[in-house]
Amino acid sequence: MKHSILSDCMATLKNAESVGKESCVVEASKLVLQSLKVLQRKGYIGEFEKLEDNRGGKFRIELLGEINDCNVIRPRFSVKKDDFEKWEKRYLPAKGMGFLVVSTPEGVITHEEAKEKGTGGKLIAYMY
Repeated sequence: MKHSILSDCMATLKNAESVGKESCVVEASKLVLQSLKVLQRKGYIGEFEKLEDNRGGKFRIELLGEINDCNVIRPRFSVKKDDFEKWEKRYLPAKGMGFLVVSTPEGVITHEEAKEKGTGGKLIAYMY
């Protein structure tokens, strides 16, 4: 059952990691691309490439065995620059473990980067 492309991507990543696969394939979208760039920058996934097909494309993602849990945050709560701690406590298991993915006017970034830049945004996902 399809929920959203990003939700399906996160479920695929988590399930493929849990069974020990080396790679997985997910549907492509701009939001998935930006989220994958954040995950790659933080060291949770390896390289990924776009595969073309007749329905818009897919991404093949190299898995590194670093993902314990990930999921989208629904609804996409708005968060102010000073309110990230409340959401960290809600979605992350411990302080300093994992990160929230946030859509800001400056692009899709982690909550730590948003704190540094002093900007708020919409919560998209969490990963640890």
